[in-house]
Amino acid sequence: MKFLVTGSTGLVGIQVVKDLTKKNHEVYSCYHNQKPQHGNLIHLDLTDLSSIETTIEQVKPDVMIHLAAMTDVDGCEAQKDLAFLINAQATEKLAKQAALQNAFFVYVSTDYVFDGTKELWKENDKPNPLGNYGKSKLGGEKALGNLASSYCIARISTPFGLHPKKKGFPLWVAENLKSKKEINVLVDQFTSPTYTPNLSKMLIEISERQLLGIFHVSGASRISRYELAELVCEKLNLDKKFLKPSTIDEIKWKAKRPKDSSLDVSNATYILNEKPQKIEDSLNLFIKELNQN
Repeated sequence: MKFLVTGSTGLVGIQVVKDLTKKNHEVYSCYHNQKPQHGNLIHLDLTDLSSIETTIEQVKPDVMIHLAAMTDVDGCEAQKDLAFLINAQATEKLAKQAALQNAFFVYVSTDYVFDGTKELWKENDKPNPLGNYGKSKLGGEKALGNLASSYCIARISTPFGLHPKKKGFPLWVAENLKSKKEINVLVDQFTSPTYTPNLSKMLIEISERQLLGIFHVSGASRISRYELAELVCEKLNLDKKFLKPSTIDEIKWKAKRPKDSSLDVSNATYILNEKPQKIEDSLNLFIKELNQN
């Protein structure tokens, strides 16, 4: 199939493009600044809505996986209009163009559409984002609901994996502790950390099978940042004394974060052949990959 992937140089996108290429799909890798290593390269600026139309008409994809987003949570708070332009309006424009091409549209959304007042959020739970990042991503979800084309909303949580520039949480912990640096780690923020190779395979399966609706495709473990940091220490034999327990209220962020945005993945576990992984399994694979590189 012919795939168009936005955000192809991001933490998740780089893995998706690599995996699609391995499966011999025809891949068009959209990028803004940094050029991707795999696929047919296409420059795309999501702030220029008219260029989106031209790009999609030119490629005529069978499937679009929309990963590009403004993901800086505090940045979205400071630049509300830009966040909504990139995360909501550009998503709507892409989805409309996908519909005109009869292309299946996969919109990668976030656990931050929830307010964190409970745990293990299900697909049909009511979103209530706390900050502009979550609000703008929810704007993208709502835009899809207004279109009569075939689409899937895939919500993810705390992705981590290897990337030339971006560091996920486990790597950040490992590097600091190896340097014997003390770090503040939250004891009261719970997510469902997701290993990017696992996530990539789930997104590709959804795309190939053209599964409709909303799917939570995160890791299968609800865990606090602190517990995750402890797990990284155990696996890498690092000293836990450099982990400093702290709480969300102590951190001076611009944007409010949900205390518990862990996702219920029972739907994905039941339907997908590529199952969401438990954090222990994901970390073992990640450390193996880290050692190989």
